[in-house]
Amino acid sequence: MKKNRRKARELAVQGLYQRQLTGDPVETIEAQLREHEEFDKIDGEHFSAILHGAINDAINLENKLRPCLDRPMEDLSPVERAVLLVATYEFVHHLEIPYRVVINEAIELAKCFGGTDGYKYVNGVLDKLAASERAVEVGAAKGS
Repeated sequence: MKKNRRKARELAVQGLYQRQLTGDPVETIEAQLREHEEFDKIDGEHFSAILHGAINDAINLENKLRPCLDRPMEDLSPVERAVLLVATYEFVHHLEIPYRVVINEAIELAKCFGGTDGYKYVNGVLDKLAASERAVEVGAAKGS
């Protein structure tokens, strides 16, 4: 059975959201999220990598995002920030995942958890980020 990466991303976004609001240690957040009733059906390894990676590498990931934003990082909603961190983490650390998949998954997460038009903002930011972080891949896609 293939493990569900979408649900892994959903739980990672929830964990990053919780971290922003509570400041709880990543280990506490992960333990709580692993209690989710469907956790055994998700890609737990991917979930853990995203959650720990996005928290531990947040400064670097935010520095990559800043040039693509039209406002300070601190002014983003916690949901948009969490979704963008998950996507940026995947752009940087999971090159095996096509950039279009990363963007599509982020849009779906923003639609699910964010405000009415938050997904449009996430899409625009990630399009800009893909051009710098995945330039070769984006260029090849546009050339086809």
